[in-house]
Amino acid sequence: MPIVAPDFIAGKLKRRVAILGGGVSGDGVATLVMALGGTAIVYDAKGFEFTAATAREHDLVVFSPGFPADHPWLKMARDAGAQCFGELDFASLFWRGEIVAVTGTNGKTTTVEFLTHAYRSIGRTVDATGNIGYSFSRLVADRIGGLAADIAVCEVSSFQAETLQHFRARCTLWTNFAEDHLERHPGLQAYFTAKWNLIAHTMTTPAGGGAFIGSSVRRYAVEFDRPLAGVASVETENQPADPALNGTVFAEYPQRENFLLVKAMWHAAGLSQQALYAAARTFKVGKHRLARVAEVNGVTYWNDSKATNFHAVEAALGSFPHPSVVIIGGKPKGGDIAGFIQRLAGRVLHVILIGTTRMELAFHCKAFGVPHTACDSLVDAVQRAAELAPAGGQVLLSPGFASFDQFRNYEDRGNQFEKAVYELAAKNVEARGVSAHV
Repeated sequence: MPIVAPDFIAGKLKRRVAILGGGVSGDGVATLVMALGGTAIVYDAKGFEFTAATAREHDLVVFSPGFPADHPWLKMARDAGAQCFGELDFASLFWRGEIVAVTGTNGKTTTVEFLTHAYRSIGRTVDATGNIGYSFSRLVADRIGGLAADIAVCEVSSFQAETLQHFRARCTLWTNFAEDHLERHPGLQAYFTAKWNLIAHTMTTPAGGGAFIGSSVRRYAVEFDRPLAGVASVETENQPADPALNGTVFAEYPQRENFLLVKAMWHAAGLSQQALYAAARTFKVGKHRLARVAEVNGVTYWNDSKATNFHAVEAALGSFPHPSVVIIGGKPKGGDIAGFIQRLAGRVLHVILIGTTRMELAFHCKAFGVPHTACDSLVDAVQRAAELAPAGGQVLLSPGFASFDQFRNYEDRGNQFEKAVYELAAKNVEARGVSAHV
């Protein structure tokens, strides 16, 4: 895919580009800059320090989502006259296909993966990218000189959405909205506003397909006085079962919410509903999303490590007809912890607490009469859950918090949970001859 830089940025690529933040985003930008014939230097806390002096050496700065708009390094760059782009914005300047954006407090990764699967099922050339571990910059670089994809299905976080300037999606799907990321955003309205920036840019896309928002998003849009003219509001909550989805991951909530939003967009685009349902029947949800791990001594263990906010935990608990033993805790992200625990009262059999937040969670559990135990490790939590869960019951890892206090990421947390369950199963078989069904 031949790429020509827009005029307003072409000259700036002749000098070395500053990349703020390494990791997936920074590496992707560096790869793209090299593919464009430029050079780049990465600045981050573990490497080169960005200063007022180094800022003057660059005309162009591209920053990772971890850098808020008011970060001191970005202020230095702007004061030095550099043009600053978020990674997603920068990559979009060089993409020649369509962009379908997906955001939401929960469900966005599954929606991205399902849309990608559905498009491929009807013969479209499509890539999933963005906030899923495969940056848009890396995708654009990988497509240079190769087969051009006609659609990029791009997951967009609030961190990415809040600084968008040039990114224009043909259409955007916003699954739901609930309290999250208040360690970054100074309040619920600021968090909503960051995501709304994506909607605002979508609605100004020439010949765009519009924006599709779920029920909870509409409620907050009304509360925060956002214009809904031209935005398609989809009833995604408390909808009746669809017999055509029986046997699929979308048969029940919370996944049914994601399907209803995709269905509305798919219909508006004039695509085959029959093809969409066929894609739903062959779609498999990704790991660490309310996935059954094993049955040990009559108790079933579930890995929902990707649940990193309160809304996700409550949605997972709603999947079971009876109260479960649930493992929660991790690195705090802000939000009303007391309110979260109060909502769990009566919905859980016992709460096992882990991570940095375990003592604060224990305080609120005691205040609201929620049975609880604090554990120092995830292995200890699994063992304690096994002692508490009755035969026929469920043990659910659905942390509600970030993983970075004890683990590399949510995948690592989920993998360690599964390892602990498998070890528990092996010990049960060896010690008592109890059956374990994996």
